[in-house]
Amino acid sequence: MVEFGGWDMPVEYSGIIDEHMAVRTRAGLFDVSHMGQIEIAGPDALKAVQHITCNDASRLSIGQAHYSALTTPQGTFVDDVLTYRLTDDHFMMVVNASNIVKDFGWITKNIEGHADAAAVNTSSRYALIALQGPAAREVMQSLTSVPLAEIKYYWFTTGEVAGVAGTISRTGYTGEDGFELFVPPSSAERVWDAILQAGKPAGVVPAGLGARDTLRLEAAMRLYGNDIDETTTVLEADLGWIVGWKKDDFLGADALRRQKQEGVARRLIGFEMLDRAIARHGYDAYVGGETAGVVTSGTQTPYLKKAIGMAYLPAGHAADGTEFEIDDRGRRVRAQVVPMPFYKRAR
Repeated sequence: MVEFGGWDMPVEYSGIIDEHMAVRTRAGLFDVSHMGQIEIAGPDALKAVQHITCNDASRLSIGQAHYSALTTPQGTFVDDVLTYRLTDDHFMMVVNASNIVKDFGWITKNIEGHADAAAVNTSSRYALIALQGPAAREVMQSLTSVPLAEIKYYWFTTGEVAGVAGTISRTGYTGEDGFELFVPPSSAERVWDAILQAGKPAGVVPAGLGARDTLRLEAAMRLYGNDIDETTTVLEADLGWIVGWKKDDFLGADALRRQKQEGVARRLIGFEMLDRAIARHGYDAYVGGETAGVVTSGTQTPYLKKAIGMAYLPAGHAADGTEFEIDDRGRRVRAQVVPMPFYKRAR
């Protein structure tokens, strides 16, 4: 157990490798109740969400979610978020635990001009439980009458799971199919126990922060504080696909449009180690013998059985196949730029 964002969090239960492999081949159960929820509602809710986030929320149907970011005027990250459209004029954002207070302050300040929209930090209303892996749907279906097969990826609905009413979302942070359940905190333990019991025949195991990190890295999902922060733009993070280029003005729009036109000076890339070594967060990257960037995430992955990572490199050295070096505690080791994601599940 470790302290994380004001929470006591499990790093591992049976072991990171065991939990990682369970999610890739069976299913793993995560308690991610530390994540925050901020809701924006009112006649101007859409206008407010459009102003503070870079993705185009007008394209969301009721019952649909997408990946987005709260952006600064410089086009950098206040946070990365999932935006849920609950009704025409009611949205929920799922934000990172360490950023809840900062995000809520930022949102409140920046929607002040939208008189008919209000933001509420509703994090204490929800526990969040995620079942991820190939067996997730079958296990979850045994506990609910909601037809889970009809929920498309990044869509959600409401219903009961193990007799507890909540929101069922087909999302996740592992690269696998799976479901995230928003339930009342008082009922979280009941739902957790029911899923583990129902999942026993399928080999479902509880999983902690360690496996969550190795899984998301194989899927090339960015981690706030490591791969993205207030110094990195959405385009530098190679996330141009979450920008609603055709929508009206939003915070950071001018900076991002200018950067798109002029090109980025650096870009987040995926890499594999060519030498026997594991690159870690904060290790320096070298091109032509000169310091050129920094590793933001890196590990030896249990499923792919490769040493992989992400790093910022000059745009001119970010093409797939490019070789560069990483300083591994005083030793220069070779790495190669490869396409992301490193792992992609068969759909």
